Amino acid sequence: GRQFDARGALKDWWTRKDAKAFEQRASCVVKQYAQYTVIDQLKINSKLTLGEDLADLGGLVLAMEAWREQVAGLTLESRDGLTPEQRFFVGFAQWDCSHARPEYARLHAATDPHSPGRYRINGVAVNMPEYERAFACKPGQKMVRPAAERCKVW
Repeated sequence: GRQFDARGALKDWWTRKDAKAFEQRASCVVKQYAQYTVIDQLKINSKLTLGEDLADLGGLVLAMEAWREQVAGLTLESRDGLTPEQRFFVGFAQWDCSHARPEYARLHAATDPHSPGRYRINGVAVNMPEYERAFACKPGQKMVRPAAERCKVW
């Protein structure tokens, strides 16, 4: 979007102020994902994966908004021991269930602009206070980021 104008011409149409603010918010995601270990001591190349990591985060934020709008006014019940909100996040997590052999994980980390599946899920969920509330997470638990460290881009 940013690199093409309304006519599809290659043109960065953002103001310098908007671009700087976006890059500052995006740097939070770069820092977060750079801490994740792919295998052994190999970390995610978070500059390579940034575009997709931002898309994953923005996508879940929009999905949650759409889901809330869709179920507004409905009485939703818990099923299989999960609340509706928990089922929303479980459904999201099932989207990228994966497992990779070590050789593939190394190659993937060097060449693929997508983070490994577990981080495409957990890396997004830890930035959503809705996830924390849905599962009654407590400060200090693995899937809880302090509010000041949560990445909010959109």
